[in-house]
Amino acid sequence: MKEWSKKNTKNKNSNNRANVVIAIIFLLVGSIIYRLYSLQLVKNDYYITLASGQHEVYSELKPKRGKIFIIEDSEGANAKELYPIATNKDFALLYAMPNNIKKEEAHFIAESLYEKFNKGRVEARAESAAAESLVREHSKLNAAKTVLAEIENNPEKESANMPIEPFRPDPEMVELRKKILVEQDKAKIVGEYLKVITKENDPYEPIARKLEEEKVKELDIQGIDYKLESLRYYPEGNMSSHILGFVGYSGEEQKGRYGIEGFFNEELSGTAGSIKTERDARGEPIVTDKREFKEQVNGSDVILTINRSIQFTACSKLKEHVLKHGSDGGSVIIINPQDGSIIAMCSYPDFDPNNYDEVKNMKVFNNPAIFSQYEPGSVFKPLTMAGSIDQGKVTPATTYKDDGAIMIKGWPKPIKNSDYESFGAHGVVDMNTVLELSLNTGAIFSMERMGSKTFSKYIKDFGFGEKTGIELEGEAGGDIRNITGDKIKEIFAATASFGQGITVTPLQMANSYAVLANGGILMQPFLVKEIIHSDGKRDITEPKQIRRVISERTSALISGMLINVVERGHAKRAQVKGYYVAGKTGTAQVASSGGGYGKDTIHTFIGYAPSNEPRFVMLTKIDHPKDARFAESTAVPLFGEIAEFVLRYYKVPTEREIEEKK
Repeated sequence: MKEWSKKNTKNKNSNNRANVVIAIIFLLVGSIIYRLYSLQLVKNDYYITLASGQHEVYSELKPKRGKIFIIEDSEGANAKELYPIATNKDFALLYAMPNNIKKEEAHFIAESLYEKFNKGRVEARAESAAAESLVREHSKLNAAKTVLAEIENNPEKESANMPIEPFRPDPEMVELRKKILVEQDKAKIVGEYLKVITKENDPYEPIARKLEEEKVKELDIQGIDYKLESLRYYPEGNMSSHILGFVGYSGEEQKGRYGIEGFFNEELSGTAGSIKTERDARGEPIVTDKREFKEQVNGSDVILTINRSIQFTACSKLKEHVLKHGSDGGSVIIINPQDGSIIAMCSYPDFDPNNYDEVKNMKVFNNPAIFSQYEPGSVFKPLTMAGSIDQGKVTPATTYKDDGAIMIKGWPKPIKNSDYESFGAHGVVDMNTVLELSLNTGAIFSMERMGSKTFSKYIKDFGFGEKTGIELEGEAGGDIRNITGDKIKEIFAATASFGQGITVTPLQMANSYAVLANGGILMQPFLVKEIIHSDGKRDITEPKQIRRVISERTSALISGMLINVVERGHAKRAQVKGYYVAGKTGTAQVASSGGGYGKDTIHTFIGYAPSNEPRFVMLTKIDHPKDARFAESTAVPLFGEIAEFVLRYYKVPTEREIEEKK
């Protein structure tokens, strides 16, 4: 019995084990079935996508950024050469692998990198900065002496037009300051290198971009290497920097900023393409029918109206005169009055778009020719006079009695002529003399004859109070609100008649004089001559007339009056032998932040030549000169030097006999 019981118990245990095994098998089979169900139905899309990622290759095809060109056309409109001022180039990106660099060698490596890639540029920049600082200091030290000399001499006398001798700094002083600047920059740069190459457990750190491959190839330093990348390159350096802007980084993406690069970023950038195909177990692409390809579209090329030789001359002369007078800056604009095309445009201080990241003051990126808003001063008087002549209210021969100063209703102080303290009243004078002597009272007389509302309309018709629409980022529109609307205060209209109390941009002023020069038409100024797309399509800019502002007769009369200013007035140094030059000076006070006007001035001259069919209108502007009181000593001679080059460059036939000095 006991034997049977033991045998029965043994059978039960065997059955239990069998049941457990069967249960386990069922569970395994069930889980496999569920897994297959999940893979085939529930997560089918997920695993297909995952497998595709392991077997597919996706590559973005980057487009080439379009180039920017300027022209050379000395032999006439049908013989133009193109010069690239913005293009693309393969540069070396230098990078460090800090985890492969020994700490004891870090300082030596940082010094070596400085010597190889920074020393030359740092020394050149320091030498230029040292020389410029000495020139500016010289101008400031001699400012009081020069001002006293000008006060003692009547502005009409020839002595006021004597050229200012250029100051040449002592080479030893330049070298001394250069050494100080070099040491400061070197310490900063070496410190930045050390910060990068001593990072612990770091496999990759970019050190410097835009390096020449040939120079980088010579390096043989453990933990330092390079790779090539295509970047923007500006062959002309600083020249045209304000027109161009630059291409910088927005994250990992290159993007145009400021100037043409910013305004036409979309057109210049093009559209990225892509290629998607499968790869084998080794990761190599397989040529199959499933390959997907989208071709990239390269960026469009932009051809500017800027003339290379004239631009170079204008920019070089501007820098020379800004430094000579210890000025804060300046601008030159040269425009074709017949069609509105910009021949040259530059401002100083400028920058090198190749090294935009080295600029310390970001305000330098703004283009003063279109961004700077200032009270223009007496260069505004011809526009006031043109409106009054056009209305038939005055002629060049119309006279009035000048008392040297005038009281305006509602204003407690008299408005005086600039020469009132030294000369007093001029008595009975005509409108020709008003412009020749630049009399504020005469500008007010001319404005009052046509009325403030009519005056306001002409000012708006000349293009003030709104942007010109030039193809550049960052354009300002000026401010003439105090002479618009139903009720214009007499004092605002009076001061605006001679360019005070309103603000304009240099481009607006240059374009308004183009109206005087071309027979009375306001043209749309433009910088882009043509855009050539990657498919060969060409978008050509056609000159655009905005409106007629004054009659041809008024234009001719004003031009004659402005020739008189250059021949007999304060602008004799704008003369070019063999030609009649029309133009007007402006010495404008700078408004103080607390109200009123300070001692700083802005000097402007705007002129055009030749008189019969002007080839160009040019604005020259010098900001806050330290050694001269009036524009006749700064902006006028700058105009004269550039104008002579432009007329000779275009081979413009002379229109008068060249008088030889006896």
